Amino acid sequence: MAIPKRKLGKTGVEVTILGLGGEGVLRTYGHEKESYTVIHRALDLGINYFESARAYSGSESYYGLALGERRRDIFLTSKSHARDKAGALRHLQETLKNMKTDHLDLWQVHDVRTEADMAGIFGPGGAIEAFAAAKETGLTRFVGVTGHHDPIILRRCIEMYDFDTVLLPVNPAEPAFSSFMDIVMPVAREKGMGIIGMKVYFRGMAAKVPEFLSMEPFFRYALSWPVSTVVVGCDTPQQMEENVNFARTFQPMSPEEMKDLADRIAPYAKQLMYYKP
Repeated sequence: MAIPKRKLGKTGVEVTILGLGGEGVLRTYGHEKESYTVIHRALDLGINYFESARAYSGSESYYGLALGERRRDIFLTSKSHARDKAGALRHLQETLKNMKTDHLDLWQVHDVRTEADMAGIFGPGGAIEAFAAAKETGLTRFVGVTGHHDPIILRRCIEMYDFDTVLLPVNPAEPAFSSFMDIVMPVAREKGMGIIGMKVYFRGMAAKVPEFLSMEPFFRYALSWPVSTVVVGCDTPQQMEENVNFARTFQPMSPEEMKDLADRIAPYAKQLMYYKP
């Protein structure tokens, strides 16, 4: 059974509803064999969306070692946390070298949190100039922005620049706080952006919620929002296989089911949202 695909907004690209995140075993150093195995298992199972970031330890290099000719078959993404043009361009060159590719499919402004971040990114000589130049010259096909700290800041980012995609948290603890789904997602949809979900399992903390024996409800919850895909970091091929099974058998939740899950998570929401690994 194939993994379902959805269109990544105005990019027009069809991506699997599950993508391999750049964390888990990939956010390490010295685990080349384990990372190679996870990446190739994801490829063999049909995933076509693969994510990393310049800030994710050896993640980009693991992709460079693993992909080879299979690079041509996937949608490859990374991110830069630099706030100035020169720093972002330097990151891009490092990313392309590490990943052993001549271009990215999506390059994202990483983890915008504060007014100071925005001033650096969008001001004179800011990182956004590097992203625009990279798209114009073909070093990336598309540009995006990510954030999981302040939904107001992230919404302002997508209002200030014509990004192709946005990466944001999508999980049932969000409604108890300032929800990225309610504050950012409607604007992103109006702009036709590809919406990518993250923090689906609260960095793995969902497994510690006593009444949930499976991660599938959290996966179904996230995919029941109007997202194109969700990215999940994995430590083992077995975790990869479990998530692919969730994707292959995915059925959307009803609004009532989604509210019920959010209500059940509410007592744990603060712990889950503010957990720092």
